[in-house]
Amino acid sequence: MRSLVAVALLLAALVSLSCRKDTPVVGPDSTASLFLGDTKPFKPATRAAMEGVYRVVQGQDFFGDLVALKWSGVANGVDTTFYLSGFFGRDAAYFVLSTGSLDSTLFFSGQWRKLMTTESGLFHGVVLSHAGGRQLMNPSPVIGKDSITISGTWGNGEENPTKYIVLQYDRPLYRGKDLEIIGHRGGGRTSDLLPVSENSVEIIEYAERLGCTAIELDVRPTKDGVPVLYHDNTLNLRLVQKNGLMGKMEDYTYDQLQGLIRLIHGERLPTFREALDVALYRTQIRMVYIDTKPTMPVQSLYEIQQEYIQKATAAGRRFELLIGLPSDEKVAEFKAIPNYTQVPSLCELTVDETRALNSRVWCPRFTQGTQNDLVAQVHAEGRRAFVWTLDSPPYINEFLTNGNFDGILTNYASMVAYYHYVR
Repeated sequence: MRSLVAVALLLAALVSLSCRKDTPVVGPDSTASLFLGDTKPFKPATRAAMEGVYRVVQGQDFFGDLVALKWSGVANGVDTTFYLSGFFGRDAAYFVLSTGSLDSTLFFSGQWRKLMTTESGLFHGVVLSHAGGRQLMNPSPVIGKDSITISGTWGNGEENPTKYIVLQYDRPLYRGKDLEIIGHRGGGRTSDLLPVSENSVEIIEYAERLGCTAIELDVRPTKDGVPVLYHDNTLNLRLVQKNGLMGKMEDYTYDQLQGLIRLIHGERLPTFREALDVALYRTQIRMVYIDTKPTMPVQSLYEIQQEYIQKATAAGRRFELLIGLPSDEKVAEFKAIPNYTQVPSLCELTVDETRALNSRVWCPRFTQGTQNDLVAQVHAEGRRAFVWTLDSPPYINEFLTNGNFDGILTNYASMVAYYHYVR
């Protein structure tokens, strides 16, 4: 235990001294076990008090001026593993940290990533007792500006973290307006070098750590009619490991795909039901936007949707399932469902079509602009308005600052989370 405290004191001292240009750079051991091996989990009050907007006092040249810290968790039966995420304002940067405490010192260890570049690396940090640890460990923490200082180090790639970062609490996260941050393809794209593959069970578990409150899933049928997650029209090396199969998902049975296909990071191709089980029972994801691919029968999606609406009700969960309607062909299939106007749906077509279908959400493409007049009409009818697919930081900021959309579909959830929570 003493070694943990010694490491914490050394790390804080090094960060403080690093402000002097003649001080040599010295970093801590890079292994997470050095920080977290003997620590205990944070209590709920500590986690709640830590969330907020922090100023980047040191390290702003690389990460930006502010960071929004937010917790997420993954349930495993009665146990939940919690993670602390930080969303920065530069290059869609974020970190995901495991945490633990020893007496009144808090420890953090994990990785940082910039989604708009190929950069990533290790991150370690501490909150010492006198720098906010004592208040945070109090049963009823009272937190104000400058009351918490996180002293940390980070490195590029697998190198030891030797560069310094200091984060200082500034204010609570923005809570003025609810916003659905909808992770594209389950949370993000494989092409953005995430640690897990798109449209996998694993990315659904990871999505909240990226800032998502909701996810979009791409559903296609196999040859024998099993709905599975996959985005592209064909099997390709962008999304799956090298294998002997070519052609479309619909050309193969579920058993064939399970036996021969692995996603880029080695994951199995999940069924739609497996994905929903994870989202419902292991995360706090509150909405699933079902992207209905051309070959996926709407009737099949409807049956699974109704099944999981009942499961969510039984679990006492806020869990909304919306069938996406991107084309006239899918609208025609949707209208074949009895009482279709009572079925939760999301319409990507016009406001008039959204109204005729009684869709809960109107979801236009971002290239049409903020469309505040139409959004106001939708709101007046008790509906919501989402926008897709918004990835550019200036556009994200523009839509949040001057628009009135209730949700944003994005590949860069961490960037949307940053602009939303620092408002």
